[in-house]
Amino acid sequence: MTQTVGAHPSGGYILDELFVGMTAEKAVEVTEARIQQFAEASDDFNPLHMDEAFASKTAYRGRIAHGLLSASFGSAVVGMILPGAGSIFLGQNTAFHRPVKIGDTVIARVTVASIDAESARVVLRCEGLVGDQLVLDGEASVRVPRRRRPAKG
Repeated sequence: MTQTVGAHPSGGYILDELFVGMTAEKAVEVTEARIQQFAEASDDFNPLHMDEAFASKTAYRGRIAHGLLSASFGSAVVGMILPGAGSIFLGQNTAFHRPVKIGDTVIARVTVASIDAESARVVLRCEGLVGDQLVLDGEASVRVPRRRRPAKG
C-alpha cells in the first residue's frame, strides 16, 4: 500500500518516521531556461539538447532534455520532501525509457521500497512520468538521519 505524503514540518523525515510505501512527488516543467542552466552546470552542450537544426535531423525530430536533468527532479523530491533535509544519496541507478521535450512536465515520484534500520539507509523507487508515460525509473540508496538536531537558542 502506498501513501502520498508532503514535506515534513521540520523539513525532513527521520528514520523512525519512514515506512515502506511512503510516496512523494513533484511536478517540474522542462523549460528552455532549465535546459540552458543544466548545460552550463554540467558542461554538457550536446547539440541534441541545444541546437534545433541539428536535433531535427535525428530520430527524435527535435531537441530533447538532458536525461540527467529529468533524473535530477527526483533529487529535489529526496532532498526537499521524502526523506527531505538531512538525507544523502549513496547510490542510484536509472533507466531512461522515453525522451523528454521542452514544454513537458515531469512528475518525479519517489516511494520508500525498503528500510534498513541498522544502517539508517533506505532504498527508494524513483520514477519520472510525462502524462501517463514512464520516461525513467530506477532505485536510489539514501542515508537518513536517525534524529533531529535540537533547535539552537
